[in-house]
Amino acid sequence: MTIRMTAGNAAYATRALALALTIAGVCGFSARATAANEFHGAQATKASYGAIFQIDAGGNGAIKKTLNNIENLMNDPRVKGKVKIELIANSKGYAVYVKNNGFEQKLLKLQKEGVILAQCNNTLRELHVDRKDLYPFVSIVPSGMGEITLRESEGWAYIHPSAPSPDAF
Repeated sequence: MTIRMTAGNAAYATRALALALTIAGVCGFSARATAANEFHGAQATKASYGAIFQIDAGGNGAIKKTLNNIENLMNDPRVKGKVKIELIANSKGYAVYVKNNGFEQKLLKLQKEGVILAQCNNTLRELHVDRKDLYPFVSIVPSGMGEITLRESEGWAYIHPSAPSPDAF
């Protein structure tokens, strides 16, 4: 059987195809919207979790973003009270622990809530940072990379917030 395509047939076929794609899109969108409404995030099925946050940038934006991310994790109702958190600073991230930087009270609050505050000793040596310039309540570890490696081998999540771009927020 041979079908001869005429201008009328082509226009009809184009309209039918457009209608079919529209219907498929609407149906697909509805299915996705329903599935999205039913999804409420991953479930916390373990008794405990660990997360190590790395900060290696020293600007106030990077520090604020990292500390806010830590607080957000601590307050997530799925893991609240079940997550152990460590903040490891290396490279320029040591600025998070420099005295009189404006973050002392927030750091003390996080520490009181169980967050481990750690500084890479290699950074202090390589960047000629005096330990006396850092808050005294910060722990020093031999190396930031070693700390991350050990925590990851223990099953901890590794989180490295990037510094926000100037136009963020």
